Amino acid sequence: MTDKVLIADDDPDILRFVEVNLSIEGFDLLTASDGEEALRTAIEEMPDLAILDVMMPKVDGFEVCRRLREDPRTSNLSIIMLTAKSLSADKVTGLAAGADDYILKPFDPIELVARVKATLRRAREMRDLNPLTGLSGNIAILQELQRRITSNMQFALMHVDLDNFKAFNDFYGFMRGDTAIKMMARVLRDAATKHDPMGTFVGHIGGDDFAIICFPEVAEALAQEIIKTFDEAIPALYEPEDARRGYIKVKDRRDEEREFPIMTVSIGIATNTRREINSHVEASEIAGEMKTFAKRNPESSFEVDRRTGNEVR
Repeated sequence: MTDKVLIADDDPDILRFVEVNLSIEGFDLLTASDGEEALRTAIEEMPDLAILDVMMPKVDGFEVCRRLREDPRTSNLSIIMLTAKSLSADKVTGLAAGADDYILKPFDPIELVARVKATLRRAREMRDLNPLTGLSGNIAILQELQRRITSNMQFALMHVDLDNFKAFNDFYGFMRGDTAIKMMARVLRDAATKHDPMGTFVGHIGGDDFAIICFPEVAEALAQEIIKTFDEAIPALYEPEDARRGYIKVKDRRDEEREFPIMTVSIGIATNTRREINSHVEASEIAGEMKTFAKRNPESSFEVDRRTGNEVR
């Protein structure tokens, strides 16, 4: 899907200059010659990004930016300010009004395109962040996985899942359930930082499901670190008597009371070191299969796919 960009400037030469350079890059462009037209066009057309000149007639760029941020329909719109001033106070005013970035006139077309692309990329990444954990979501996970596949890199995909989370969440309530999810995210981030912060990607699929993409040589050490840290930390989220007993009693779907053990973590690992993996779907299916095997163990555990070619487990 093509990104839609609104350009607002009362100087027709600059308007045309920006329009030509962005059209070459394939953006879908809208234009406005004053602040009022910019506001109206933004609300009617819902662009992905607005480039606003500071000094526009009727309504200046700062005020346009403030109004766009205050309107729920355009509050998440990415905004870049164009200004002929180099005073830091002018930059601060634009950022305070809600701008994501600013460009000083005269500007290089290469810089313009680079800043537009960077701002849109950051916006996509922020939209995909899980609001509870702050980790990247499914879109970023799939993109990172496909990037490594396309680049012919060796990688490991780890599917991480909490066992008995639903019972815990039902018993203690969603607020403590959210605490467990955030704790799991922290455990994953800390493990990645300890073993390979530059080469490890940590994402949140949703609920109590997470994904890690890393180099194969660190995957097992990561899994062991995650399990060790999680098992040490999780009892603190239970009431002392429940933690000592080792289980909670929760009614199941048949309204029958069952004993659910303290939460554990199951990890399935797929790698392309022994077999070729050509898509993120294939990698996810293998990791999911390994996670299913890991769940057979009542304790926290991980399973690595060690098959070659079409071997059957």
